[in-house]
Amino acid sequence: MIVSGSASQSFAAALAAATGRSLAAVEYDRFADGELQASVPGFDAEAAVVVASTVSSDAHLEALQLQDAVREAGATEVTTVLPYMGYARQDRAFTDGEPVSARAVARALSTGTDRVLTVNPHEEAVCDFFDPPATQIDAEALLAEPLRTQPDPALEAPLFLSPDAGAIDVAETVRDAFGGGEIDHFEKTRTSGTEVSIEPGDADVAGRDVVVVDDIVATGSTMSESIEVLTERDVGRVFVGCVHPLLARDARSKLARAGVEAIHATDTIERTVSTVSVAPAIAEEL
Repeated sequence: MIVSGSASQSFAAALAAATGRSLAAVEYDRFADGELQASVPGFDAEAAVVVASTVSSDAHLEALQLQDAVREAGATEVTTVLPYMGYARQDRAFTDGEPVSARAVARALSTGTDRVLTVNPHEEAVCDFFDPPATQIDAEALLAEPLRTQPDPALEAPLFLSPDAGAIDVAETVRDAFGGGEIDHFEKTRTSGTEVSIEPGDADVAGRDVVVVDDIVATGSTMSESIEVLTERDVGRVFVGCVHPLLARDARSKLARAGVEAIHATDTIERTVSTVSVAPAIAEEL
């Protein structure tokens, strides 16, 4: 049975449809003292697939409870699907005394599962923090699908830009899946202790369709600043593509004010901009 965390209900339903497996009933409660309880009344299966995007600390705890609940209900095999793995960007200690938070949460989740699937963690090496086998599902190429079908008029010889050189592979993957276009990346130069200049590489953007792609958009600050630079250079239309649309706080407003035509993202985090589903790719791996 497919067992959904509260933040991944649409994704879990899509996964159940794609796999032909039953979708379990799940109840999410919060007690007066603030403690959570996620339960699976009526669960009756030997194998469970717990689907939980851990977008918050509560979501992490909920995933642990669901793992335990299905075991308590008789499941002998548990697979945990993390469409979005929270804390994955904290994959090393940056200064003395800091935890490796990705490792800490991976160890906790490892105790209740036999297998882990997660979609494009910030670094694939994060999978090594889990004790049971953990597999990365690559959803970057899926971002090309809405870019092929939704813009009107259609994109013509677009430029795919990554926010920095480290993410150029994302731009290349989306470009190849789209079927054409150029790739480039923004150059960031620190001009002082507090200021960074952003330039869009060598490509000419005047009048062109540009797609800025990244694995995750969190606050949108760096991306909106980058797009403002494109606007100063008389860019045509600007689209944003990302695997994980975290879009914290006022990220949507920042990007809209910067001049973004549309945001296209997957449903690893369920947002209104989630225009393509990763559920079929997860279903294939299962």
